[in-house]
Amino acid sequence: MIDETGLKILTILQDKARIPNVEVARQVGMAPSAVLERIRKFEKQGIIDGYEVRLNPKRFNRSLMAFIYVQADMKADQTKVGQALSKIPEVQEVHFVAGVDGYLIKVRVADTSDLKDFLEKKILTIQSVHSVRTNIVLTTLKETSRIPLEDKHSAFMDSN
Repeated sequence: MIDETGLKILTILQDKARIPNVEVARQVGMAPSAVLERIRKFEKQGIIDGYEVRLNPKRFNRSLMAFIYVQADMKADQTKVGQALSKIPEVQEVHFVAGVDGYLIKVRVADTSDLKDFLEKKILTIQSVHSVRTNIVLTTLKETSRIPLEDKHSAFMDSN
């Protein structure tokens, strides 16, 4: 179980992963060495998976976001299709979903012309891909990978 101080530390790190350890310690009222020890413990336990810098996609000519449903042949090895999708640099997320489609992927490309080329040259060339359905994002109201820690229903579950 993660105590209230641990949740505060994780909340602070989700807000700003590069915050100095001394500042985290000040905010939670602990010694910096104790906070560092807790953070290392969270990393070792797999509670913290890693740290990531989020880049502005527009600054890298990746303004168009699309969600694409990818359906593979029924007899295909679904794992191989998923692995092939995962290797494509423009693909940011790959999800194996229930239903007819099989995979839902999130991609970022420059524009619709780039999306067309991406579909034709990278997705539809994967062996066993049967069809695709594409939804282009017009406006994003919220995009996050944060886990809500304030919700009492999201209590940490020990997976051991």
